[in-house]
Amino acid sequence: MQVKNKPLRPKGKLGILTPGMGAVSTTFIAGVEAIRRGKAKPIGSLTQMGTIRLGKRTDKRSPMIKEFIPLAGLDDLVFGGWDIFEDDVYTAALKAGVLEKELIEGIRPFLESVKPMKAVFDQRYVKNLTGTWVKKGKNLFDLAGQLMDDMKAFKEKNKCDRLVVVWCASTEIFIKPSKVHQSLEAFEKGLKENDPEIAPSMIYAYAALSLGIPFANGAPNLTVDIPALLELADKNNVPVCGKDFKTGQTLMKTIIAPGLKSRMIGLNGWFSTNILGNRDGEVLDDPDSFKTKEESKLSVLEHILQPELYPDLYDKFYHKVRINYYPPRGDNKEGWDNIDIFGWLGYPMQIKVDFLCRDSILAAPIVLDLALFMDLASRIGFKGIQEWLSFYFKSPQHAAGLYPEHDLFIQLMKLKNTLRYIQGEDLITHLGQEYYD
Repeated sequence: MQVKNKPLRPKGKLGILTPGMGAVSTTFIAGVEAIRRGKAKPIGSLTQMGTIRLGKRTDKRSPMIKEFIPLAGLDDLVFGGWDIFEDDVYTAALKAGVLEKELIEGIRPFLESVKPMKAVFDQRYVKNLTGTWVKKGKNLFDLAGQLMDDMKAFKEKNKCDRLVVVWCASTEIFIKPSKVHQSLEAFEKGLKENDPEIAPSMIYAYAALSLGIPFANGAPNLTVDIPALLELADKNNVPVCGKDFKTGQTLMKTIIAPGLKSRMIGLNGWFSTNILGNRDGEVLDDPDSFKTKEESKLSVLEHILQPELYPDLYDKFYHKVRINYYPPRGDNKEGWDNIDIFGWLGYPMQIKVDFLCRDSILAAPIVLDLALFMDLASRIGFKGIQEWLSFYFKSPQHAAGLYPEHDLFIQLMKLKNTLRYIQGEDLITHLGQEYYD
């Protein structure tokens, strides 16, 4: 990874396109507009509220990240996307039930102006939803072409200088990489032949990458993490990242598990269950879609705790994850964790966590940060997997032969050191020995 171009303050508008305009997208769009009007604060957004230390602690240089790095400003953002339902963002936000009606009504004309384009959809991949606002085409390649036309038309209509695509749609069923995913040539042939192993999310990614548009995958789907699309990203010099926004229960795991390991506290078992009632919960009520989410959630602890290095502490710990669809809960997910740990001389202890979170409230600032950081990556010439953005994902993409870094605090250090590197500042190791020599 090299900085080809010193980042300059971006000019013009940045269009943020989201496949899926449900709870997460509408909370994100309405939230940014409320912030732009001074009605709320961008809580949870590292790009808007975070600082970054430069140099030694004694230098007392800790600028805001948005002042240190030339990111697109909130006033320069334009929103669009696709959905399988025709509802504009105002109607969709009301149905999602995440934000208070008073806030939504206060920005109603703006929200009504953001209408979804027809989606590429295949019910085999999201069995519990039936799309009514869906594209038709002679084959998958034709559908990809229609998406490209959408992107170009949106850019022209809204006078955008640049675009970013962030997948905010539902979790697709679990699939493993197959022959059609192994090369760009095979993938394009599969598009033309309607290969059933090509998921809708892959078609969006192919369309974006073909036009040089950065793509971030916010779901656990097999999408841009296949050789064919990584080949396309490399060929067209486009950054990609994913996958699966790190929001509720998994966020807690990536905070708690590093603490246990840092103190050499053992783990016998970690049982997790969730209840939620939004569209995401409805989709995950299908076992094949849940399998995709389960794979993403289960990978976290093993990579953080490294049982192969610490067999006395973490060998054969039991890890179970459950997700239960419970309509009355809506978007206000509840995650319960029972953690059986052991300490000095093997004495057992327990930790109980009951996290009453709001999934879309936690996800919305992630969408904003990813859009701004991916735009930055594109402008300075980064391409392919952006592992420095692992901070935002449950199942972060990584280079072949590497294990993914799941520790939230290591991820944050990697992200901030990347920002320092981009701007030519010294990387911070936190050694601090020079203060005592």
